[in-house]
Amino acid sequence: MSAWIRNDTTPTAPWRIGVDVGGTFTDMVLADANGTIHTFKVPSVPADPSEGVVRVLQTAADAWQLPLGSLLGDCNLFVHGSTVATNTMLEGKGATVGLITTRGFRDSLEIRRGFRENQWDHRRPFPPVLVPRYLRLPVGGRIDRNGDEIEPFVPEDLEAAVREFQLEGVEAIAVALINSFLNPVHEQACAEMLRDIWDGEPDLVSLSSEIMPIMGEYERTSTTVINAYLAPRVVPYLKELNARLASSGLARPFLLVQSNGGMTSVERIATRPVNLLLSGPAAGVGALNAYRSASTTDNLISMEIGGTSCDVMLMGQGTVPVHDELMVAEYHVASPAVNIHTIGAGGGTIAGVDDGGMLFVGPKGAGAVPGPACYGLGGSEPTVTDAQLILGRLREGPYADGSISLSRELAEAAIKQAVADPLGLSIEDAAAGIVRVVEQHLLLAVQRISIERGHDPRDFTLVPAGGAGPMHGAPVGRALGCSRVYIPRHSGVFCALGMLYTDVRHDITRVFLSTVDNAEPDDIEAGFTTLEADARKMLAEEGFEGSAVRLARELDLSYRGQQWVVRVALDADGGRDPADIRSRFEQEYDRLYGHTQPDGTIEISNQRVVGTGLLPELSLGRSERTTKEPVPLETRSVYISPENGWQDIPVFAGNELRPGHVLDGPLLIEERTTTVLVGSGDRLQVDDADNLVLELQIIDS
Repeated sequence: MSAWIRNDTTPTAPWRIGVDVGGTFTDMVLADANGTIHTFKVPSVPADPSEGVVRVLQTAADAWQLPLGSLLGDCNLFVHGSTVATNTMLEGKGATVGLITTRGFRDSLEIRRGFRENQWDHRRPFPPVLVPRYLRLPVGGRIDRNGDEIEPFVPEDLEAAVREFQLEGVEAIAVALINSFLNPVHEQACAEMLRDIWDGEPDLVSLSSEIMPIMGEYERTSTTVINAYLAPRVVPYLKELNARLASSGLARPFLLVQSNGGMTSVERIATRPVNLLLSGPAAGVGALNAYRSASTTDNLISMEIGGTSCDVMLMGQGTVPVHDELMVAEYHVASPAVNIHTIGAGGGTIAGVDDGGMLFVGPKGAGAVPGPACYGLGGSEPTVTDAQLILGRLREGPYADGSISLSRELAEAAIKQAVADPLGLSIEDAAAGIVRVVEQHLLLAVQRISIERGHDPRDFTLVPAGGAGPMHGAPVGRALGCSRVYIPRHSGVFCALGMLYTDVRHDITRVFLSTVDNAEPDDIEAGFTTLEADARKMLAEEGFEGSAVRLARELDLSYRGQQWVVRVALDADGGRDPADIRSRFEQEYDRLYGHTQPDGTIEISNQRVVGTGLLPELSLGRSERTTKEPVPLETRSVYISPENGWQDIPVFAGNELRPGHVLDGPLLIEERTTTVLVGSGDRLQVDDADNLVLELQIIDS
């Protein structure tokens, strides 16, 4: 990746394009044939996210005086991260779903598991069940715990259910029958009949044995229902955008980032839109992989802060964990997803004073419209961005290629009315309080994904990203005890950049019920061989064969009597040696929980294969070093920290900093898509990859 280059420098074809639609901004990154990175940012259009995609593409085309058709025609890889699935869940605007279930299990979806996110909050109601009882209809037939049929499927029950669905305007059907993960024959019979007797599209029928064939009736049913709930809203959007871009000149279909941190095609995701719930944030995996070699460490924690939220991700020893325990809008989803912890803390997070006279910040945000008060787009509530502007950390005037302009006067008015006056503080002290509270939220979010999961953050390098991340990187890193903060030059478009460093990925699961000591090695090997054949077939259909295919084996393991499993990675041909499996499990279990059961019985519940289609690598280039001293743009009065207060500090233009530059804080760096705060006592260096490295002064508490 070369040094920052102005976007009026025409790129060299062919190129890759990544577009990430966020809650406030739509980001675009273009990497050309020379490895040069070009970035663009426009406000998102929540009412029609595809409009934001087209606008940012048109903005790029206009900057280079190219027709949109030429920009798309010379693109050999287009990757999209979409929040459509997530927003559909958060806004409760999914399809009307009918659920086919086994007789006697009609209410399992509504009963749920019974546990709560906050065990002390017994009065808060669960979210509305996505399928009301009158649309949860049973059919006869039963598969037992061994996968054997003990009662035949009753077609007449399905016919009666479909008649009811058609009267009620059902748009999609979910089929989740008991023990179908062991034997899907009854679900397959339902699907076959539905092709003939239901008026809807076959792609709008979701089978639990295909969507997520796992043990755990509630999780499997919930995931299948959510897949059906999303399909009529998400799939048409993707197909229409694909057709729109194709008609504008894009030669090949775009790829989508999945929740598992890999990519897939529109055609394949059409039957599994549930796998898009973390599309966008999951591209952070690609970004961390891109920066891993440049930062000279495999232990990274990213803290990506946009306008609406903060996504925290941990990479340990070069790997980001993937799990099946996702919660979206308080609904359970058992879909492979990278381990991301998200909180409502971003530049647009709203601050105020509650009825008890306490300052709060979040989780509600101002969004793209109207946005922070300082945007001048009609917003009147104070946000973190307004506070940063008052503290001198942001400059008044145009931002994001002139798409918005920041007004200090509007920011002061909002904070005075909602925070300063109610608390009896000056506007500046109120702004400082807002920033301190949001940084405490950020600190807790990082601790949640590190300390609470057996990782010491002092062993990691913090990577603050997103438009707002580098402003908070030094304070949060210092509080965590990190000695080093690595700030990507293009942190303001972190996920869009990560899309260009993401491979195609498919996670395939097979139930395997046994103990480690009693399992036949040949049976384990046969299971992995079947899964690997499926993975190769899927990847071959997407154009990946031979050395472009990488397969990885995993087992879900637990001690007998425990409900939750630990996912354990094996060698490429692993699974035959019980002692090796036990050793790997106990090592991971001890890291997570601090103890093991040396003589405990270890049970296997699932076999997994991760199939990866490897794309040609984009190299992280090296930039020429310089000995010329940088000259600051100006000196500005800025609030540094509670310990250091207000100081007159230099402000540097990011495009004037080059490898070889070393600067001591406090200071500010203004990049095209973000602003970096360097604290007192901190030292900033520009590395050979043209990114910013902060060596923090750790203050003993």
